[in-house]
Amino acid sequence: MLSGHRSAWRRRGRRDRAVRIAVPLTIAMALGVTFGLILTPSGKATKINSSSAASSTASSTGVSSSAVNPNCSIIVPANPLSAKGLATPYQLTGPDGESPAATGCQMINSVNLGAFVQATILDPATGKLWVYNPLVVTAGTKPAVKPVVPKLPKDAIVTIDMGFNGTFLYQQGATADALQQGRCVDGMDGSAFGQVSFCNGVDFFDTALRMMREGRLYVPPAGFSRNIVPTAGALGTGKACPVTRNFDMIDQDPSDNVTTKYLLNPATGQTAQDTPENAARVHNAQTLVNGSDNALIDDFLDPALGCTPFMAPDLGNHGVLTTSQALDELLADRNQPKIAALVPENDEMVVDNTGSIDPAKTDMYRAEIGQAPVDAQTQATSSPAMFCQNLVNIQGPFVAANQDLFMKWPSPVPTVGDSLYTFLASRLGSSFDNLNCKSFGLANPVATVNDGAGAADQATINTAPQTAGF
Repeated sequence: MLSGHRSAWRRRGRRDRAVRIAVPLTIAMALGVTFGLILTPSGKATKINSSSAASSTASSTGVSSSAVNPNCSIIVPANPLSAKGLATPYQLTGPDGESPAATGCQMINSVNLGAFVQATILDPATGKLWVYNPLVVTAGTKPAVKPVVPKLPKDAIVTIDMGFNGTFLYQQGATADALQQGRCVDGMDGSAFGQVSFCNGVDFFDTALRMMREGRLYVPPAGFSRNIVPTAGALGTGKACPVTRNFDMIDQDPSDNVTTKYLLNPATGQTAQDTPENAARVHNAQTLVNGSDNALIDDFLDPALGCTPFMAPDLGNHGVLTTSQALDELLADRNQPKIAALVPENDEMVVDNTGSIDPAKTDMYRAEIGQAPVDAQTQATSSPAMFCQNLVNIQGPFVAANQDLFMKWPSPVPTVGDSLYTFLASRLGSSFDNLNCKSFGLANPVATVNDGAGAADQATINTAPQTAGF
């Protein structure tokens, strides 16, 4: 748990967040920040007025405010790694003891400040994996439907990932020792990661990666795509399906946020786990999501490329196969490319409060998602300068080579780009700027032309190789 929330450095890339996240339209999701979109049961996007929807039910639910600040706190239940803890709703509330109503930290305001939690479970005896999505409710409200209590194997090892649609999400324990019980972290002391935080990631990945090496945990190959147009040269990745450590698809902060979805009752502001039964029970249920790079690859890029994400049974939804951030990282470790995109030290989530490089904070973040620490080997591909160089020299040609394919797919965020191609191009250009790649003598390879509404409807990518200065 962090102290000194108010002094936390404001993320320099906040203004461009809409470009660096993507959520697929094909699974009836809503974009989680700038545009205030939520999907109706029919799948049609509409604007939600949080103030008017909430005020009519304020007396019964405590949801009453349209106020929006960039930061919130999430109350982690006692014993969060247990079955009971997983089934106990997390609570979204204002930072520094402020109320949800005073800050807008309410799930009905999810497009701006929604929080999402995802657990991945490993049985160390059998190597089996499961996913469970704990529910987040607005503090002071009850779930629209009581969460399912998962059945965990004996000695289960659980990792919990948390994502946020605002700027900083701070962990707070429901009891004095809840965060210690879950081995939960939201950054270095006094220096938050920002949108993401974790519980027990180090233990989970230490065990899972060791079991993979010993042949006791099976993670599949990523496979090959029928649709990818390979890029030429030594940096080309051929037709292999990209994973979350491929420079083909990452942005400024790889592997952030989760693939969890919730259901919202817009009349009461109450939330429920996303299951068919709950959708039938929650009146006018609407789907809330976390804007996530993992959702981009799992639910949008993979279908476009003819690839398949790594999935496991959902303990909260009758064992239906589903994705998770941790599963994506296991797949990425099993299929890590030679030129691997690991969280770079100039990622705004791992710099210190002044915006300076902080190797210890970078290592803490990487350890929670199973990535190798900062050392000579990882610096060869993911130092700040090399990350920028590889971003330009690998992703630029990949997106350009597959322009015809991506032009045929609808944009995940039509207000950013009018096709998947223009969206990815805009995201690449924004990542270049947010990482300050020009400081290494590189030039932004992306040029866009916007329509009258500000969305890119044309994009060109300069694929000439560039070399970073050090």
